Amino acid sequence: MPALTQEARAKVNLTLRVVGRRVDGYHDLESVVAFADCADSLSLTPGSSLNLAATGPLAQACGEPEDNLVFKAAQLLSERVPDLVLGDFILDKVLPVAAGIGGGSADAAAALRLLAQANDLELDDPRLIEVARLTGADVPVCLASNACVMTGVGDTLQPLSLPKMPCVMVNPRIAVATQDVFKALGLRNGQLLVSATDVLRGTAWPEAGASLEDWVEALAAGSNDLEAPAIRIQPVIGEVLAALSASNGAWLARMSGSGATCFAIYENTADARRAAQQIQTDHPGWWVHAGVLS
Repeated sequence: MPALTQEARAKVNLTLRVVGRRVDGYHDLESVVAFADCADSLSLTPGSSLNLAATGPLAQACGEPEDNLVFKAAQLLSERVPDLVLGDFILDKVLPVAAGIGGGSADAAAALRLLAQANDLELDDPRLIEVARLTGADVPVCLASNACVMTGVGDTLQPLSLPKMPCVMVNPRIAVATQDVFKALGLRNGQLLVSATDVLRGTAWPEAGASLEDWVEALAAGSNDLEAPAIRIQPVIGEVLAALSASNGAWLARMSGSGATCFAIYENTADARRAAQQIQTDHPGWWVHAGVLS
């Protein structure tokens, strides 16, 4: 069978509300999630054994293959699907790691899509869904890579119709551990940050066909609750946000996930490209991408 290929698109949290911390220690979230047009690429040459090799500009950041989420997802699925066809994975790594854009989770989700393709499995196969949840909190949303409202611990997904959002994404090439940011948030087991009424009511987002301006207005009323603790851990995130906010044409600037990647939304792609060029000139060591969220 010839090699199969999938893109692993970057996930961006347009909002991220921490509802509270459950008694089991996991955090309940509500997040509007979009996906970017920048992505890792993962290929699979089907075979009897499981192997993973990394290439690309950020291959060294992938660590040992056995610790990679691609490897973990494949192993978990092989435990649930008899005679699962595995094979040789090659990961072309271009997205920064530990960056708040779900790079590893997107890679794992791409691996599950490839294994489903190689084994004639449907993407809604309960075993595939279970493995996605067990592999990581962001893997279920990355499996479909469609805009949605993500709630719970990342396992409840409500589709959204988003307009194309011209954006600039910036990462200062500083890794931030998600567990450190949640620890800095400082919630006790069983502690709620919002009232039960707020949880039940939820947020009403714009309907399908709403304009970019309507969406930016709605998103601006939200926040990312992890932004403040992440900045305390890595103050450079504040510098990234300041650079994005100061760029010409930026309508909204915010951190994604647990950081350190931040994004800004612009009225048009020309403004986004100009802003990206200026930020890259001013900060040549940063990772900068101008593109579109959807």
